[in-house]
Amino acid sequence: MDEIGLKIDAFLQQHLDAYIEETIRLCAQPSISARGEGIEECAQMVIGMLEQRGLEVQRFETPGNPIIVGHIDGRSPRTLLCYNHYDVQPPEPLERWTSPPFEPTIRGGALYGRGTSDDKGEFVARLAALDAVREAHGGDLPCGITFVVEGEEEVSSPNVAWFVRQHTELLRCQGAIWEVGGVGPDGRPHNALGYRGILAVHLNVTSMKQDAHSGNAHALPSAAWRLNWLLNSLKGPDERIRIPGFYEHVLPPSEMDLELLEAMPEQESMLRQVYGVKHFAGGRQGAELERAVFEPTCNIQGLASGYQGDGAKTIIPAGASAKLDFRLVPDQEPDDILAKLQAHLQREGFSDVELVRLGAMWPAKTDSSDPFVQLTSRTGEEVYGQPSLIVPMIGGSSPVYAFAGPLGGIPVVSAGVGYWDNRMHAPDEHIRIQDFINGSRHIARIMAEFGRI
Repeated sequence: MDEIGLKIDAFLQQHLDAYIEETIRLCAQPSISARGEGIEECAQMVIGMLEQRGLEVQRFETPGNPIIVGHIDGRSPRTLLCYNHYDVQPPEPLERWTSPPFEPTIRGGALYGRGTSDDKGEFVARLAALDAVREAHGGDLPCGITFVVEGEEEVSSPNVAWFVRQHTELLRCQGAIWEVGGVGPDGRPHNALGYRGILAVHLNVTSMKQDAHSGNAHALPSAAWRLNWLLNSLKGPDERIRIPGFYEHVLPPSEMDLELLEAMPEQESMLRQVYGVKHFAGGRQGAELERAVFEPTCNIQGLASGYQGDGAKTIIPAGASAKLDFRLVPDQEPDDILAKLQAHLQREGFSDVELVRLGAMWPAKTDSSDPFVQLTSRTGEEVYGQPSLIVPMIGGSSPVYAFAGPLGGIPVVSAGVGYWDNRMHAPDEHIRIQDFINGSRHIARIMAEFGRI
């Protein structure tokens, strides 16, 4: 390890307690974008945290929640962008939390609370990395750093793409570290280079103006059954999506993608352990599970209809609804998939069903041969003592597309404080303290060397 690395590590270890306290304060502030809770207060906290470090901070209003941009120059003309978000998922079901979601608690070497991993802990770790690099370089930064911290990532970032297109000069950079990162079950740092897109929709079925006695089920239509038939028309037991033309623009994985997938550890045993899976979707097993990430999906997020209380209530539901998401792969377009879904509903006799678009993101992918990818992998190995694992595509979605294209095809990497069982979006979300230290060390090394690649 070189002298700069030693100084970075010493600084972060010395100030660890302060950064954990900073994370606790930020996570104690609710910021639930799905229902607008605490957004303004959290945005102001983010502004203060950036200004405290001497960044030039601007707040941009959008049709939704504000976007915060902070920038500081460095010795090199090159600029590294850090994308984060200050909004979080709803904490429900509350009864499944060991400690209250907005009362961050340390136990067993980990910090528990909503947003600790996704994405407030990641944001503070990057601020810690910036502090450490500046200290190690005598008060200067070796490259420019721009933070973009938005407040709508958990509701599909509806305003970020527009914002980036309007402010390309302000956001000009040569590479970006994305919102999350960390290690896998094997302890190796994982560098995710690809993200699937998403189309989220809400289907509403109305069969009558009010619920009816189920003794009339021989004559009156059930919204629940109609929704069931509709859903069956979308996907079969073989997991193939039945919407005509759905797979028309699917780009298969490249030879390099397949090589990277082959180098990944098998997921089957881990998935069985964490989720208690007995049979995987589509009967997949072994290496098929890794390769399936390059296939699009149709998922039912939730269903609602009829009586849900204790005992029986003999009714025919007048209404039924479902929330769906389609995870999309290169080169699928959410708008195209939505149009094909609308045409499918018309064709199958469901033209009366209300279809509401909830949100969309486009797929995006970085070339694994890019020098920035190599820098991230090399510094990751230095911190974690194991070769980095390059992940060509992950199953989730994120607004990478909104930045990578408009900013000139910049490479986007992942590095951070996460691990495979952070329970993001679930009760008892947490980060391990050692992961916070290592994630900060890794990002600091990327910042320290980015100006030279």
